[in-house]
Amino acid sequence: MGSKKRLTLKQMDKPTKKKKERKTSGSSRFTTEKKSIGIIPPDPKSGKVVDQLKKMKVLTPYTVATRLDLRLSAARSLLKELEKQGTIEFVSGSKNLKIYKLSD
Repeated sequence: MGSKKRLTLKQMDKPTKKKKERKTSGSSRFTTEKKSIGIIPPDPKSGKVVDQLKKMKVLTPYTVATRLDLRLSAARSLLKELEKQGTIEFVSGSKNLKIYKLSD
């Protein structure tokens, strides 16, 4: 049977370097306070939002999120709200993807 191989000098220094780096950088990491991110979709009744959506041919949560600089969940809820109001219509979709268009 064989015995455990000896470590090189570089391999022996790695654990001590990591410990030193953690001590210096780790203490500053916890000094900042975490802020909760409030996900608030824009008002579906505002004219700016509707004007932005009128320029788009097809409305999907991803395209709305990128155009309005929102999170995907906020874009989904915005599209659902606009559908309830009758501003947009559901065209097609599956569990993962919903496609809407502006109602005439």
